[in-house]
Amino acid sequence: MTIINDIKIKDHYVFNLPENEDLSAFARKNRKAGNLAEVIFWMQVHRKMFYGLDFDRQKVIGNYIVDFYVKRLGLVVEIDGGSHNEKTEYDSQRDQYLESLGLKVFHTTDFDVLHHVSLVLNDLSNFIIENYEHED
Repeated sequence: MTIINDIKIKDHYVFNLPENEDLSAFARKNRKAGNLAEVIFWMQVHRKMFYGLDFDRQKVIGNYIVDFYVKRLGLVVEIDGGSHNEKTEYDSQRDQYLESLGLKVFHTTDFDVLHHVSLVLNDLSNFIIENYEHED
């Protein structure tokens, strides 16, 4: 069981997620390239460094590639760059689709990751507590 700030977190596995196999090679390429904000975030969470949670990078879900995915929680983490300002409709549709599968989506900005990564991690902790707190 995951514990964050002395609060028990319930698991929320989402099984049988759809995956567009045609995007797998592109996702692998993205993992190798990565942008700076994603690399900085990854350095904080890889190898279960963030409360023992296992993060996947560039995970294909349906026809989308999400930045990070925590299988144990059914949690998507998106780091939005400046290009997302012009893609609000696309982002909204993607979020609705992911949520329709039972997933939760946490958004942050590349600026915040680059300049305030500790605050981003704190916000992520609070998001997880708010959405996954285990009720005894």
